[in-house]
Amino acid sequence: MAKNPVDVFVGGRLKVRRTYVGMSQERLGQFVGLTFQQIQKYEKGANRIGASRLYQFARLLKVPPAYFFEGIEGHPGIDQVPGLAEPPAAEIEGQPMPPEPQMTRENIELLRAFETIRNTALRRRVLDLVRSMALEQGPEPAA
Repeated sequence: MAKNPVDVFVGGRLKVRRTYVGMSQERLGQFVGLTFQQIQKYEKGANRIGASRLYQFARLLKVPPAYFFEGIEGHPGIDQVPGLAEPPAAEIEGQPMPPEPQMTRENIELLRAFETIRNTALRRRVLDLVRSMALEQGPEPAA
């Protein structure tokens, strides 16, 4: 049986948040009475997360339950799920959807480090620096 795109999306959000707070699959499993293998299945979308379990994860990871669905509109494959066939608002208005950010370990580490900068002027300068570097980057160096 094919994985449901909603389950894959929600599982991915669980993985991003768990990684962001620095918690292992094993530790999260211990908190809720599951094995790390079950957490892994949830994160890959192989098993559907029930509402009560999702609420438990939200409380442990200190996010609202809605966090796990943020950005789901317009995500690839979601519009093929029965009952979710309406196009996203941006597509209706003829505007292209921006690409979904890649939540790699490196991106999460960068975000965590950035959030520790309390000086707002310094945060703005770091953001400006990263934006200028992104605009000025050349081709990938040869490996």
